[in-house]
Amino acid sequence: MASQASAIPLIERDRVVRASFLGLILFSLGHFFIDLYSAALGTFQPLLGPKLGLNLTRAGILGGLLVFSASVMQPVYGYLSDRFHTRLFSALAPAVAGIFISALGLAPTFGWLVALVLLGGCGVASFHPQASARATHRLTGNRGHWMAIFISAGTLGLAAGPLYFSALVTWLGLPRTYWAALPGIVITILLLALLPEHPRPAPHLRKHFDWQPLRAVWKPLTVLYFLVFIRSTIQVVFGQFLPLYLNRERGFAFTNAAYSLTLYLAAGAIGGFLGGRMADRFGGRRIILISMVGCLPFSALFFLTTGPASMIGLALTGLILLFTIPVNVVMAQELVPTQAGTVSALMMGFAWGMAGLIFIPLTGWAGDHFTLHHSLAALSLFPVIGFFLALKLPK
Repeated sequence: MASQASAIPLIERDRVVRASFLGLILFSLGHFFIDLYSAALGTFQPLLGPKLGLNLTRAGILGGLLVFSASVMQPVYGYLSDRFHTRLFSALAPAVAGIFISALGLAPTFGWLVALVLLGGCGVASFHPQASARATHRLTGNRGHWMAIFISAGTLGLAAGPLYFSALVTWLGLPRTYWAALPGIVITILLLALLPEHPRPAPHLRKHFDWQPLRAVWKPLTVLYFLVFIRSTIQVVFGQFLPLYLNRERGFAFTNAAYSLTLYLAAGAIGGFLGGRMADRFGGRRIILISMVGCLPFSALFFLTTGPASMIGLALTGLILLFTIPVNVVMAQELVPTQAGTVSALMMGFAWGMAGLIFIPLTGWAGDHFTLHHSLAALSLFPVIGFFLALKLPK
């Protein structure tokens, strides 16, 4: 009898572990496709400009609107998901993002582009807070490693986006890229079929949002936020303007410019995975410091050289800069475990979004006045600021 009783908790534990890993796999798969769609606008920019007569300033405005809708609004969805605890925030997101963003090639005017970008961004924004909070739920030990898998899946999606959309444009033409929405729709069906509904808290816990845990750790949380802001400024601006820069100012063919963005983002996906594992071993603060100072020489190599050396510099910049993606999220969640969706949105969405909202239009304007080469190269100063800011993180 005793052996039978002890077997029941073991069976229950195995069931929980299997369900936890299934959740990680499903959320990682969704993250891949959500971020694949969020990379589409940067790939479309070299083609939308000639079609609709867009200058760099308008291209920057479009990028800023995308990060506003897809990233700045994430804390709102984080708050709503922490309060209502329904899987629909993450389950419906791939279809919504896929349908509207894949329709960008159909837009007849700049106004239609704005509408499609804003609606597609809503899908991206609703997915991230809930998915990042639930992806590693009940997975104990090595949280940096598990979070790195989830984060790296998204970064791989960003890397695959330029390849996916440039191939579809070449094959079907710009007006028929709406077919790109099919994977997002399929992923939504899978999430609705396989993702369990979240347990709802007692009604008295859902009446108001508890700000006290956030106020208690506002100083380290603020430092983490600005570190994410600094890293995101470089990442999101490169994501929007790198193909346009290489196509216009370095003479790359459209497909080669898209492949270069894939190289940069794929290296970043590897960097995010490595950064999560190294943080478990050496500590998040040390990895952030290494990331900020380590990417500088390779950024200089990219801008000051041409040919293979420049591409090696681009890849290593992405690799080292993105060490910190899972590190920042896990550190924030450990500071405020009771509001995981909200702080995940602050670290992954709001910081990213504010960086893009400010610096994508600003970089576009500067590119019209000073060239994109000088505008992008100037962003290399940001990791220097990040290094000294990271020194303020508690040891």
